[in-house]
Amino acid sequence: MKLPSWLRKTLVAAITVCTFGLVTPPASLLAAKEPPSDDAPSPDWKHSQADHAAEAVSVSLTREQFIEETMEKAVAQSYEKFGRKIAPVIEDEFRTVILPRIEEVIAGLAERCPEEELRYLAVSENPSGGQGERIFHIYRADTGEDVIRFHVRREHPPQDGYWFQFHYHTCDDGFQAHYELGKIYWSKNTPPNWRT
Repeated sequence: MKLPSWLRKTLVAAITVCTFGLVTPPASLLAAKEPPSDDAPSPDWKHSQADHAAEAVSVSLTREQFIEETMEKAVAQSYEKFGRKIAPVIEDEFRTVILPRIEEVIAGLAERCPEEELRYLAVSENPSGGQGERIFHIYRADTGEDVIRFHVRREHPPQDGYWFQFHYHTCDDGFQAHYELGKIYWSKNTPPNWRT
């Protein structure tokens, strides 16, 4: 019998959370997947529901632990996105200008979120390559819903070379507004694709 998607997701999350992650949900719950809809995020980065539930750790995190762990993952995902060609060129400015601002946003999220809920927040993997904007998203592992999306966009103002414009979006306004984190200049030459 094929269960509705919402029921499968609920059961996977419930089994994982109730058993503190010690019991893996049955394969029948994990294997049944709906075909992606046209407006669904691409499967190269979106975690399966089993991943969401498995990442919902059973131990509570303090705000400081959450910020530290999330920043470690943020740095790793950022450097994966930059790749070998872009990372060495922008690394210093990224660490001194952009990362502290990312940390401020993450610390703000930690302050707004009840401490017992922090364990359900996770960092997405597989940043977009090519010319895509996604660096990483912070999402709820128990529901799969994004909370904050951290992106970088290429800008090429006339006569001004190329810039990387770092920004984020929040679920508060349906991810519509761009909240700028800062810009890093590349050069007059076209930058290589992300993740190369």
